[in-house]
Amino acid sequence: MSYSITILGAGVMGNAIGTRLLEMGQTLTVYDLDTAKAEFLGEKGARVAKSGGAAAAEADVVILSLNNATVVEASVFGDDGIAAGARKGALIIDMSSIDPNATKALAGRAKESGLRWVDSPLSGGAPKAATGELTLMLGGEDADIADARAVLQHVATSTEHLGPVGAGQATKLINQVLCGVGFLAVAEATQLAVDAGLDPHKVPGALKGGRADSAILQEYMPRFADKDYRREGRIDNMVKDLNGVQELARATNTAMPLTSLCADIHRMLTTAGLGEEDQAVLMEFFKGPDKERFGYKFVASSHRIPRREGDSPTTFKNLFA
Repeated sequence: MSYSITILGAGVMGNAIGTRLLEMGQTLTVYDLDTAKAEFLGEKGARVAKSGGAAAAEADVVILSLNNATVVEASVFGDDGIAAGARKGALIIDMSSIDPNATKALAGRAKESGLRWVDSPLSGGAPKAATGELTLMLGGEDADIADARAVLQHVATSTEHLGPVGAGQATKLINQVLCGVGFLAVAEATQLAVDAGLDPHKVPGALKGGRADSAILQEYMPRFADKDYRREGRIDNMVKDLNGVQELARATNTAMPLTSLCADIHRMLTTAGLGEEDQAVLMEFFKGPDKERFGYKFVASSHRIPRREGDSPTTFKNLFA
């Protein structure tokens, strides 16, 4: 069945989702503040709208693929936004990754405007969207979930209904804990393999099927080893998601020491100017300080690193030589 679908947000994910929907014969309208991004889908057959309200005017379903809750709110309830142009009963499917409480508040406002809401954060990134194999975590009322699945079946192989509005976003935060810590663990293991003289390209095959196996291991250890920094995700997006995790953890008084360390490392890389890069640049974390760039000068002094009895003392000069 063909639906009239609108996408707001034509970045990496919005473009991949929109392209897939067009390939599956769906009627698509797109709007993005960056006209060039919208025109990219326009060249593939989408109608390019001049505002969110205009884009949503004839839509059965409006898909949001946006960066954060503030942008989602502005796109839906701002001047000439979705709420101003959409028909009563239109279904909003928010595929952004935002705070669960913000999602509940936005869905409540949408309901007051006669609009329906399903939160549908995703896992799998642009490559899986392109092949229709995304994993989606859905939150919403049963009837709305059924309507959302009729559209989402074109881009996903897994559409799990987790509960009411906000449940999908909460599940996505759990997903990001596992992904964030998983990426960091595989990067660390890759560096150890390199330093130990192993071929890290052979390690995933050796571990395949065992308890240490994972999709991240199979895809990313070779990429980490090759410093393959193709952009299929963003470090700063992971920071955003891990910030959301930590906010939820504070609200539930949940201790998350590994997540805290993972978030700090991602923040460090973002501060170093690598926020727009893929998770593959986690390997840069293991390079340590660039002595020539920063002019570090460590000199022998009386400051010594404590050692076990019998070990030779190590000065800062020796350590960083």
